[in-house]
Amino acid sequence: MNKAIQTKNAPAAVGPYSQGYEAGGFIYVSGQLPINPATGELIKEDVKAAAQQSLTNCKGIIEEAGASLTDVVKVEIFLNDMNDFGQVNEVYAAFFGEHKPARACVEVARLPLDAPLEIQMIAYK
Repeated sequence: MNKAIQTKNAPAAVGPYSQGYEAGGFIYVSGQLPINPATGELIKEDVKAAAQQSLTNCKGIIEEAGASLTDVVKVEIFLNDMNDFGQVNEVYAAFFGEHKPARACVEVARLPLDAPLEIQMIAYK
């Protein structure tokens, strides 16, 4: 069954798309900016806090679909400054622990709302 995923544990989409989508056993999580869903605050100054928030948002969407972080098979991280790679990696490693999904991390010229990073995931359940 294909269906859009909607949860209050992640910020509302900032455009005409779903927070996530489930299709064929896969869960596709749209890129998550470091926005606190409870306050609407965009975290920009502290890249570690920003990474933690984006990862937490992704987790909320995955859990809404009935899966967990151990079901994540691919992560893509978009940074506006590759100099932040080490700090983001620290947060990422602590977040996933022993689970190590495939991953890409690239620097981009600009992100929506001038966010410092954006993270998207694919899970399979």
